[in-house]
Amino acid sequence: MGKADFLSPKAISNRIKSKGLQKLRWYCQMCQKQCRDENGFKCHCMSESHQRQLLLASENPIKFMDFFSQEFKNDFLELLRRRFGTKRVHNNIVYNEYISNREHIHMNSTQWETLTDFTKWLGKEGYCKVDETPKGWYLQYIDRDPETIRRQEELEKKKKQDLDDEERSAKFIEEQVRRGREGKDEVKFGETDSHLQKEELGCKEKKKSVRTDNWLQPDIVVKVITNQLGEKYYKKKGVVKRVQDKYAAVVKMIDSGDKLKLDQSHLETVIPALGKQVLVLNGAHRETLAILDSIDEKNFSARLILDSGPLKGKTIDGIPYEDFSKLA
Repeated sequence: MGKADFLSPKAISNRIKSKGLQKLRWYCQMCQKQCRDENGFKCHCMSESHQRQLLLASENPIKFMDFFSQEFKNDFLELLRRRFGTKRVHNNIVYNEYISNREHIHMNSTQWETLTDFTKWLGKEGYCKVDETPKGWYLQYIDRDPETIRRQEELEKKKKQDLDDEERSAKFIEEQVRRGREGKDEVKFGETDSHLQKEELGCKEKKKSVRTDNWLQPDIVVKVITNQLGEKYYKKKGVVKRVQDKYAAVVKMIDSGDKLKLDQSHLETVIPALGKQVLVLNGAHRETLAILDSIDEKNFSARLILDSGPLKGKTIDGIPYEDFSKLA
């Protein structure tokens, strides 16, 4: 019988079968050859090329198994990293996508007998986080790229700083509510007995009461505390670009770069890390640069070291959180 025509149904069917996945038991990993049926696989096993590959493998079988295991592991992890990132995913989902490639390394040529064994090995070696559930094994890729680790550390640091600011604000509000209930008047931080004595004696160097109800200043970092603008800006930080009518400011958001016009009642000050420069916003040292020396969380205040003006180098205690802010 002559060879089937190129466009005949049989020829087309044969070409379709040759492109698709075939049964694993008819695949020779040593020769990387897929046979269509049992008869073809038997013919291949008796072929001269297959016998030569067997002789080569018999000289060092561990070397060949290690090679296939390494290739399988690398390809599997590359697919997991590229396709799923660091998301938690069922191991069968990843494996089914991996074997959809006709040229993949077959697991029966590696050191692992089952997918479960391979999944456990990935967890033991620290390539993935793995956990077993009633639905099977799940894995999560661990990205050890230095750049990725650096970005994650920056995000964690930013989250921690935001959390610290929120905790300080919450404690401050609680303290203000408590004082209001007790009927106490607001205490001006930084007042000392010696200062009161000087005021009583009419000393020339007495500090004037320069507290005002507006505190916005250009180039300070502030945080949006209103959710009327949506979650995009809520609890996000920005820099005051200019002050308008004392009580409003044009703020450029740090994350998005958007410019917003906000009232000071919708903003709060930002406390930087110790040793960073701040601007005093109210009180006797208003508009004076200072260095944040320490924080008194119990009294919601800080100790500052003046960094400009005639009193540069002087330490002032008990400055409330709302009387100073981080500089951009």
